[in-house]
Amino acid sequence: MSYTMKTRWPAGFSLLTARGLILLLAGSALGVEAPPAPALAFPGAEGFGAQATGGRGGAIYHVTNLDDAGPGSFRDAVSKGKRMVLFDIAGIIRLKSDVLVNSDLTLAGQSAPGQGISLYGRSVSLIGVSNVIVRYLRFREGINGDKGKCAVNLMGARNVILDHDSIQWGRWDCLGVIEGSHAVTIQNCVIGEGLAPQHFGGLVDAGTDVTLSHNLWIHNQNRNPKAKGAIQYINNVVYNWGDTGLVGGHSGDEHHLDVIGNYFIKGPASTEHFLAQFTSTDNVFQKDNRADLDCDGQLNGRAVVETDFDDGKSSPTFVTAERLHPPVPVTIEDPATACQKVLASAGCSLRRDAVDTRLIGEANSFGRKGRIAPDEDATGGIGKLEGGKPPTSSAGDGIPDAWKTARGLDLKSPEIANGDYNHDGFTNLEKFLNEIGGR
Repeated sequence: MSYTMKTRWPAGFSLLTARGLILLLAGSALGVEAPPAPALAFPGAEGFGAQATGGRGGAIYHVTNLDDAGPGSFRDAVSKGKRMVLFDIAGIIRLKSDVLVNSDLTLAGQSAPGQGISLYGRSVSLIGVSNVIVRYLRFREGINGDKGKCAVNLMGARNVILDHDSIQWGRWDCLGVIEGSHAVTIQNCVIGEGLAPQHFGGLVDAGTDVTLSHNLWIHNQNRNPKAKGAIQYINNVVYNWGDTGLVGGHSGDEHHLDVIGNYFIKGPASTEHFLAQFTSTDNVFQKDNRADLDCDGQLNGRAVVETDFDDGKSSPTFVTAERLHPPVPVTIEDPATACQKVLASAGCSLRRDAVDTRLIGEANSFGRKGRIAPDEDATGGIGKLEGGKPPTSSAGDGIPDAWKTARGLDLKSPEIANGDYNHDGFTNLEKFLNEIGGR
């Protein structure tokens, strides 16, 4: 005689719930067990790139010097994938040639002591890569970089998020998101002060699914950005454009652009054209945007209307509903609230350096200060960054002993960094880094 055992689960109980309980009970006191990855790259990640996994669970690489290359350098750190890149030093890394970033990387600029890190002198590119998280770094190409390059280039990149970065001094554009890149978020960044020969902010010719949210576009002659593809443009601030602010795709291809809650603020170098170069193939949804064009030192703009998109030569095709819906929606604020938030926290803002302090101060003049500069020396140059020492980490994993002690974790175990003591899906190292970065 044979018997079949039937398990009776309580009401509302499922096999998925049971699996979760088994994982929880199996977790060790060291917090080593980790459940499936969370839905976000980090708390506060939004838009199409919000689910990038970066280097989660990978090897920890410490940048220990400011050298252009070699062991412990930034260039070496990004040469291989599946890494959590931490910075044990602060200062300016003077690049002698362009840098290529690999896949499956988290570049945790917030881990740097002192005033953090600037990458200066050449471009940094993400070409054909996936799953990259970049936070709290300064990318400044400078006048000695290649004139056909951007400070940051994304080409064929996917599942990428840049958050609280300063992307500046590009010689062609400051930012390029091109050639099939998709599932990309650029949020809370300062993008601008484009240099000769073009002085442009950005070209987003990506094809599909790019979110540009809560960024400051400042002191760019044009392209804030040039929007070609399927792009969310939400709660950005554009200040002191030269010839033109936000630019349409103006090509034979169909483009889709949701323009919501942005603030366009005219500066000393600006024309009246804060919107231009849109044609009938640019399918635009626009809502709750404002333009401040009187340069009176006060934030008191008017509502943007459809006729503002007509530069006298052509205009877009307006649609009545948002087209783009990323898996993680963008938090939309009213333009004035978003403007104040952007000016308070955009860019590498944990500890602002002289360059970003100047740019934010000029934007806060609301029309009275700023220029389109030929090169970085005309505005004071790269300056200096104050150094510092990282906190004590007995395991050498970048997590301070004090943080572990407060959570009852072993100070020396090499497994702690990639563990998950509270089972929220972020590794312990990510939890610590997320607390530094905040939102």
